[in-house]
Amino acid sequence: MTATLDFHLPDELAAREPAEAHGRRRDDVRLLVSRGATVTHHRFRELPRLLDAGDLLVVNNSATLPAALDAGPGLVVHVSTERPDGSWLIELRRPVEGSTAPILGSAPRRLTVEDGTLTLREPLTDRLWVADADVPGTMADYLLRHGRPIRYSYTDRDWPLETYQNAYAVRPGSAEMPSAGRPLTGRVLAELAGRGVLVAPITLHTGVASAEVDEPPYPEWFEVPESTARLIRHVGGNGHRVIAVGTTVVRALETTAGEAASGWTDLVIGPEHRIRVIDGLLTGLHEPRASHLRMLTAIAGEEALRAAYAEALRGRYLWHEFGDVHLLHGRPRRP
Repeated sequence: MTATLDFHLPDELAAREPAEAHGRRRDDVRLLVSRGATVTHHRFRELPRLLDAGDLLVVNNSATLPAALDAGPGLVVHVSTERPDGSWLIELRRPVEGSTAPILGSAPRRLTVEDGTLTLREPLTDRLWVADADVPGTMADYLLRHGRPIRYSYTDRDWPLETYQNAYAVRPGSAEMPSAGRPLTGRVLAELAGRGVLVAPITLHTGVASAEVDEPPYPEWFEVPESTARLIRHVGGNGHRVIAVGTTVVRALETTAGEAASGWTDLVIGPEHRIRVIDGLLTGLHEPRASHLRMLTAIAGEEALRAAYAEALRGRYLWHEFGDVHLLHGRPRRP
């Protein structure tokens, strides 16, 4: 695999609505489990029975912000993150058939938003700008008053903010949902606890996730608390597994080698990276050539990833934030 896994994803395999829209629970989505080239099929609510007492799930407790703002006719701003100097990282987009598309190239230097302005300072990438914000209050407070959730191109309508919140989300800061944990309902979490499976948090505030094909992620703020670091050491020392819930958790834990720390991470995990902390990953199904597929290759190997995605396509699993989930067991970690 020279870049990332490439395959044809039929349009009808996009999950356009959450399970709740059809009278089902979040935990009723399907769960693909792969261990090497062996793949099995389950419902997500079976997860507690697929883990062992003493295993540890590490979740991202970042809460999703309503990060989309109108900035005049034909212009939408997606607010990605607040930078250490107080500036905002933003993406400019134009409305297209109920969704939006990136605006590349030149842009107006001053944008008018409700109760304030955004002044573009400099481009960070082809589609992301550093902007100075003149708005009342903190970024989170402002967005909670004036923003709406970012809408994905494959969804048919807007959904309320709670649709994009995980059951354990307590620290507002993500532009888009850390969606791997969406099916972790109170019912599933209670059964995990009853079976002796541990759960611990990290925080990583995600930026806009609508990266172009082959575009790597950019720096994001994270925190690994000491209590979680201690649990990771305890679980590993007793021969149990550390399972990351989402690629954001992998990024945070591999940045610190599982130790307590906070700050900004620019770590990009690919096949050349030696996984040091996690033994598996619970994640959604990623689009062809997405940069996250390189991370999955580092965790489980190319053969396992190809086998899993072939089975997901054959079984007509559903992709994206409202879709099905993949439990990927990693290769044995080298000391």
